[in-house]
Amino acid sequence: MLRKSICVYCGSRPGDRETYTTEATSLGTAIADEGWRLVYGAGDVGLMGTVARAAQAAGGETFGVIPQHLQAREVGKSDLTTFIVTETMHERKKVMLMNADAVVVMPGGPGSLDEFFEVLTWRQLGLHQKPIVLLNVEDYWAPLVALLDHVVDSGFADSSLLDFVQSGGSALDTMALLRRALS
Repeated sequence: MLRKSICVYCGSRPGDRETYTTEATSLGTAIADEGWRLVYGAGDVGLMGTVARAAQAAGGETFGVIPQHLQAREVGKSDLTTFIVTETMHERKKVMLMNADAVVVMPGGPGSLDEFFEVLTWRQLGLHQKPIVLLNVEDYWAPLVALLDHVVDSGFADSSLLDFVQSGGSALDTMALLRRALS
């Protein structure tokens, strides 16, 4: 049986609540403890760095992908199991998704939203069937969930769109959702 890989999208900043960092640590540790590989944006800053360091500390395999122009800004973490440098952001996102079995979206900013909407759109279009889980720490993603409901209620997407996204309030909840989806 091949090892599962979990793509984690998250902020290059830590955010304003300690619970974001705590859950990033828990998620990185849990992914490694499950024997799964972490796929992420290869930065060593913010929640990105936290989730990667936690996975590494727990003995996990790490697969990082960073575009050339962000290596200095996001402090490219070259001590990963696999470290890939791409030319563009689009190439980064494609390589990350292609090397993952599921996606987790932790709190983050515009980049995390961009990544989320791209994988959601690709799922809606049938380009992949990978589970997408929002790690909804302290209801961080509640406005996003409400927006998705609004999009469907306003007739701009079929209600099946909502079936493509699950939400877990903690790393533990998220891991349970992933285990079910990947079994």
